[in-house]
Amino acid sequence: MCKISAVVLLIMFSFSSYANKMEVDELPDYQKRSGISDTISSVGSDTLASLITLWAQEFHNIYPNINMQIQASGSSTAPTALTEGTSQFGPMSRPMKAKEIEAFERQYGYPPVSLKVAIDAIGIFVHKDNPIKGLNFEQLDAIFSSTMQCGGTKPLDRWQQLGIQSDWARLGFQLFGRNSVSGTYGYFKQHALCGGDFKRGVNEQPGSASVVQSVASSINSIGYSGIGYQVSKARLLPLARKGSDYVEPTRENILTGRYPLARYLYLYVNKDPLKPLPVSEAEFLKFIFSKQGQLGVEKDGYVPLSSELAKSELNKVGLEL
Repeated sequence: MCKISAVVLLIMFSFSSYANKMEVDELPDYQKRSGISDTISSVGSDTLASLITLWAQEFHNIYPNINMQIQASGSSTAPTALTEGTSQFGPMSRPMKAKEIEAFERQYGYPPVSLKVAIDAIGIFVHKDNPIKGLNFEQLDAIFSSTMQCGGTKPLDRWQQLGIQSDWARLGFQLFGRNSVSGTYGYFKQHALCGGDFKRGVNEQPGSASVVQSVASSINSIGYSGIGYQVSKARLLPLARKGSDYVEPTRENILTGRYPLARYLYLYVNKDPLKPLPVSEAEFLKFIFSKQGQLGVEKDGYVPLSSELAKSELNKVGLEL
């Protein structure tokens, strides 16, 4: 059975002290400043693409002279862009690796600043007409992994092996997931497959939305993606760490740590500890952690931060709400 690390469990169970609607309402409204005009670029996570775009559009509505440039090719592109100075912000659905931080430090003499901006969960999607009730980690391991390090004893190749009686259940799984530059790929590999290898038959997609759309197009398909990407013809499955004690990926279950595939989403920033951020970058961050910014998190299908956490994250770059 998959072993969740103590650090992951600590993070997941600490969610219970975080955001709820009342706490988001406690965040201050964003206060507009005069004379803001600049070009701001963001390179990184596809999972965060929709949310970054939403923030950028709302920020542009406040400051029409702000030009936001967004590139979402995967979390692994963020550290390079920050290090090379081709972007001011690096959204990532995973923490930076030690070697990525080291490369940045060699360039600038200080580490990048990591800001938690939202809480996400990885969902397992099937076609809406698939009658499966749920899956546990051992089954996920046997479906997606060739090495089965999470307790699987034999590969699962078709829905019939899970008790589905429909005619199509004799067909092999159509497996969909993210490509290797994605933080979602790395998170799922580490936590759902216990670091094991994916099967060669997993169809790697460049974006989260394309995973869910692919699943929606075929009755025998299954894929993993961020839960913020839902369509009418795909269904999110409840999951269990073991057995059949399935947990739905609801907001409450994510906050309490009951849902087993939850994570923070990050925004990395190049902040010289001896200098203030440029005004346009500072104001964009203040907007993200304001009431409007965190309501955008909720609107986009993720879980917003509490007012306490939002304030502490913003303080990392010398700013206050």
